[in-house]
Amino acid sequence: MVPRFVFLTNGVGRGKERLVSFEQALRDAGIAPYNLVRVSSIFPPYCKLISKREGLKMLKHGQILFCVLSENSTNEPNRQLAASTGLALPADHSKYGYISEHHSYGETDETAGDYAEDLAAYMLATTLGISIDENVHYDARKEIWKMNREIVKTKNITQSARGDKNGHWTTVIACAVMIL
Repeated sequence: MVPRFVFLTNGVGRGKERLVSFEQALRDAGIAPYNLVRVSSIFPPYCKLISKREGLKMLKHGQILFCVLSENSTNEPNRQLAASTGLALPADHSKYGYISEHHSYGETDETAGDYAEDLAAYMLATTLGISIDENVHYDARKEIWKMNREIVKTKNITQSARGDKNGHWTTVIACAVMIL
């Protein structure tokens, strides 16, 4: 069972109960009518990254989907929260890539997304034998990876939101969905 396709999606939901806000986030992301199974962080060799629209066309309601899911929730009024999924793909498609999860409070889409992308690229770089100084800023590391020509693509999908002003639950998700 090796996935052939992956698509990225995100969503936000709100509700009186945490579970309801999670369901609303899944609906917003377009993946509520599926059974999700969380998996770890590997982007399979020869797997193709496709659009959400293409991916959803391949699915049947009730289908079991494997996914890397980042999720965050709060019922604290106005609290900033984010969920991000980062992706790093090797230039050599016969090698596997990495998918990361990051969830945080107080970060913007850009900050959370950059962190998730950096995390995935860092994990991939270490498997490719690229030495990385963890103290070097992400933008500088990104240039090192590009110059090395080992990592061909990094990307993220992020969802942030502010907690509901009335204290209802707010949930954000970012997800890499795998299709067999």
